[in-house]
Amino acid sequence: MRLIKVVITAGLLLAFAGSVSGDTTKSASSRLLPARIGAFRRVSSKDDSAFIKPGLFEASYETADKAEFIGNNGIRLVVQILRFRQEADAYEFLSLMASGLRENGITAEIQPGVGTAGFISDPEISFFKGNNFVRIRPSKPIDAATRDGLISELSGKLDKGEADIPALIKHLPNAEEAQKTAIYLHNISDLRQVNGEAGVFSAIDAGGNADAVIARYGPSMIWIIEFNTPQLATDNDKRIVARIQELWKRGEPAPTAYRRVGNYSVLVFHAPDAQTANQLIDQVKYEQVVQWLGDNPNILKEAEKRYINTTLGVLVAVLKASGYAIVLCFGVGGLIGGLLFSYRRAQQRDVTAFSDAGGMLRLNLDEMTAETNPTRLLRERN
Repeated sequence: MRLIKVVITAGLLLAFAGSVSGDTTKSASSRLLPARIGAFRRVSSKDDSAFIKPGLFEASYETADKAEFIGNNGIRLVVQILRFRQEADAYEFLSLMASGLRENGITAEIQPGVGTAGFISDPEISFFKGNNFVRIRPSKPIDAATRDGLISELSGKLDKGEADIPALIKHLPNAEEAQKTAIYLHNISDLRQVNGEAGVFSAIDAGGNADAVIARYGPSMIWIIEFNTPQLATDNDKRIVARIQELWKRGEPAPTAYRRVGNYSVLVFHAPDAQTANQLIDQVKYEQVVQWLGDNPNILKEAEKRYINTTLGVLVAVLKASGYAIVLCFGVGGLIGGLLFSYRRAQQRDVTAFSDAGGMLRLNLDEMTAETNPTRLLRERN
């Protein structure tokens, strides 16, 4: 069975790894890059009109800038920045860039902390922050301190936006690990252009109102398609089920397992068996978000719930603080009392005296105890 191609843009994305030709749909409309980045100063570029080509998915950016920078050590940097309309578009482009590099045998794993998220590979550094995508290509390898300084300075000048990756990425099984190589697609219309095959994807009608994420787990590949409305999810679910049954009858390639999870359509391909595929689907997290177009009718109930929770929280905090104070007081009091008792006992042991009062203070009425301090004796009167 022919493997489903997650990204058929590998050839097109080859252009991303090097200097891109000037065949673009947009030109720079503003200067987004500064005159200096740390120890690197901006110099005139031989081809300032060449920008990253959007490619198959026609990623639409609003403005772009590209410049060459040179440092005191002779290292040159080619820095490109694309400003998209939405943050999801910027992350989509980042995931496609990383996929293109991996298709060519280059390690490119997306990690948080490089901008909002990005990857560091041998030929380049790429990251997104807000609705911006940034790519840095040094002429020769640079040390980690210089690299981190460049990322920090460029990233610091950009609006952070929501400062997070798309939520759909977080709903993958083992999301932290899957994020490194997952491909994210935003506002997709026709999934057949992604994998180059009709198959089950010919039944999906997203209409530009769906997002998708693709991730590999060993030989298995999982697709999560999120439709923006329950109606879209329901309609596509019926078509997908009918299409899968049709493919099975024809003996054509089909998903190992499929299930609708909320507004998600989850498909697993190339799994060793149906049990493994269903275990992957079981791990998919779906979190429903409800937004009211008008006033929330439950606002009073929510306010009452918050008030009760806050009051209970304060009461519990007061009880805890009182308990800790009582325990502390008893502890300190017991410690001081114990030390004082031990000190008094030590004093009594140091006093050598014959006493019928158990070593306690007694009056010398029988004059049997000699007075050791003559100054304290009363003088006899004549």
